Amino acid sequence: MADDKKDKDKKDKKPAPPKQEKKPKAEKGKKAAAPPKEHTGVGLPVPAARLRIHYQKVVRANLTKQFSLKNPHQVPTLEKIVLNVGLGEAIKQPKLLDSVVEELGIITGQRPVRKKAKQSIANFGLREGQEIGVAVTLRGARMWEFLDRFISVAIPRIRDFRGLSTRSFDGRGNYSLGIKEQMIFPEINYDSVDQIHGMDITFVTTAPKDEQAFALLRELGMPFRGDDKPIVVQ
Repeated sequence: MADDKKDKDKKDKKPAPPKQEKKPKAEKGKKAAAPPKEHTGVGLPVPAARLRIHYQKVVRANLTKQFSLKNPHQVPTLEKIVLNVGLGEAIKQPKLLDSVVEELGIITGQRPVRKKAKQSIANFGLREGQEIGVAVTLRGARMWEFLDRFISVAIPRIRDFRGLSTRSFDGRGNYSLGIKEQMIFPEINYDSVDQIHGMDITFVTTAPKDEQAFALLRELGMPFRGDDKPIVVQ
């Protein structure tokens, strides 16, 4: 009889409903975060660099006519752009190098490489293998996009700008210039800057002579000193 009662009790009992997970309540005064919206350009092909199209359609023809080049492979072009930041204060404050790496990555869109000292110098307290600089080498689409932003946005923000020097060619078709402040790039937030520093930018071209390299950079829109009417890329 006891077993029959236990069986009846088990049949009478209904299975408990599954427990529902409690949703976290939003804090008072704060609205629930809206789901992130997809970018309007999702799925679309990446557009070609504007300055690269200008080079292919306009600059190549002008250089061929100016220097009477017969072979199209003789037309000079931009090979790479190298950005270099040397920070001597990193010897005593290594954390400063981290902020420089972050800022240079924001400017170029590419992760920088830390440079180490090749030899020890006792007078400066420098040891071999110590990190004292940062460098980035840009090629391809990123190179053309950076040059476009540098010419059209960054250079006009330089204080008391009177044109780029025409004496900074190395005799092999490469051009170098120095920048005193990284604040000329609009990607850098002034409030988050720990220390103002400069950088060296080198434009490496395939031109065998400085004359062709100068003509190439001028056609691309570089505003050189003494140029009354600098070329504007449409």
